Amino acid sequence: MNRTDVTEKIISTKVTKGLTWSEIAKRVGQSEAWTTALCLGQMTADSEHAKVLGEIFGLTAEEQQWLQVPPYRGSLPTQVPTDPLIYRWYEVVNVYGSTIKELIHEKFGDGIMSAIDFSIELDRQPDPKGDRVNVVLSGKFLPYKPY
Repeated sequence: MNRTDVTEKIISTKVTKGLTWSEIAKRVGQSEAWTTALCLGQMTADSEHAKVLGEIFGLTAEEQQWLQVPPYRGSLPTQVPTDPLIYRWYEVVNVYGSTIKELIHEKFGDGIMSAIDFSIELDRQPDPKGDRVNVVLSGKFLPYKPY
């Protein structure tokens, strides 16, 4: 048994039970994005989160322990993603990454946006020309410092 096995069980049970990530997040008591990332193996559960997920997905005590092990983050199987939706995010970074970097440096100075002190909001935005995906990424600014 390993973390990947637990992730596969969670996804299988989610499909079988017809659950949504929103429903699961409400029961866990955390954001939809963080809870989804946790269930997909990209975050670390504390014992309470693991227990709730154990109840939702019928996880054994051992499987709940795997949820509490810090993961190896970065789950894409290839360097350039092949899934069309994920590839579009890769494309956004390729096309707009240098622009985003330039604007962050201009507005904040030399540093980076944290992916640790971070949140994501994702909503459907109705539009007569076709609904839009509205994504807000919010990360703490971390300045580089001299040493």
